[in-house]
Amino acid sequence: MKEKAAEGVRLDKWLWAARFYKTRAVAREMIEGGKVHYNGQRSKPSKLVELNAVLTLRQGNDERTVNVLAITGQRRPATEATQLYEETAESIAKREKVALARKMNALTMAPPRSPPG
Repeated sequence: MKEKAAEGVRLDKWLWAARFYKTRAVAREMIEGGKVHYNGQRSKPSKLVELNAVLTLRQGNDERTVNVLAITGQRRPATEATQLYEETAESIAKREKVALARKMNALTMAPPRSPPG
């Protein structure tokens, strides 16, 4: 996998290539909406991604914190895309805890007695 560290890749393009978002347009919307933070700060879609940068991004109810390990602007298979970043251990633990709480909440919620409407 080629690294373009000298040239740099836009943040929206990197997020798309790393398969966090399905299209660059969606990645751009998430960045502009404040759902993606680059090294702890809000950013613009045109920000050039650097190696070892820390990205915090929200996908639905999940929030991930990842370290950038490689830079590419090409969308590759998912197995190769996962080599572009590494999720932090704290992020994984937090996501699992939130998922468990969401699951427990769904199990304890009683169904409505009558249909809505």
